Amino acid sequence: MTPAEDPQNPPAAVEPRPLPLLVRWLLMVFAALCLVLAAIGVVAPGMPTTVFVLMAAWAAARSSPRLHRWLLNHRLFGPLLRNWENGRTVSRRAKWSATAAMAFCAVVIVLTAHKPWLAGVAIGSMAVVLTWLWRRPEPPQGG
Repeated sequence: MTPAEDPQNPPAAVEPRPLPLLVRWLLMVFAALCLVLAAIGVVAPGMPTTVFVLMAAWAAARSSPRLHRWLLNHRLFGPLLRNWENGRTVSRRAKWSATAAMAFCAVVIVLTAHKPWLAGVAIGSMAVVLTWLWRRPEPPQGG
């Protein structure tokens, strides 16, 4: 048995090489921009929040451990991010919230769209996102 196959001595994890300073800085700016857009999405109908929080966490994990920890421990964003990082799960509550928000936006679009095809594209896009979202597993109860 070679040392690499020995279950008692698994190979050491290879630490990834740190990103160049410019790349880390650009990822931090991207994370901050995503957080601003997520904050706007909390109050603006039709503007997503979850996707921007996920992108911010992705960028922060690669550029700023401090910001990433803050996001994971955040009262509102933390549970969503921990569920996503632990199995790509989405809570039932988040699914229903997204469904209600998109349904409201669909009504607004139907009532205000100048071109029916444009409303169809927007509503169709929301339907695709909701289909994907509802197919995501839910986190285990009590976890």
